[in-house]
Amino acid sequence: MESLTLNVRVDANDKKGFEQFCNSVGMNVSTAVNMFIKAVLREQKLPFEVCSNTYNDNIYEKLKEAEQEMNTTTKRYTKEEIIDSMNNIIG
Repeated sequence: MESLTLNVRVDANDKKGFEQFCNSVGMNVSTAVNMFIKAVLREQKLPFEVCSNTYNDNIYEKLKEAEQEMNTTTKRYTKEEIIDSMNNIIG
């Protein structure tokens, strides 16, 4: 398998801290970055949640309530009911 170099710009303190972490768990930065890349490719998602702080708190709370209801009820909703409900939440 061909191996290529990946150059990434990071804050100097972050790089130093990351190197120290990697050393403390017995690996180098290259190994850690390769593990990250393989996890993303395998799972087809980032191995952590990425979210924005621009969501309106009310919308976020309503969506969390809806998620909780979906996980605790046996009722099934139609696509139209879900879209109507989301439009009501978003306003």
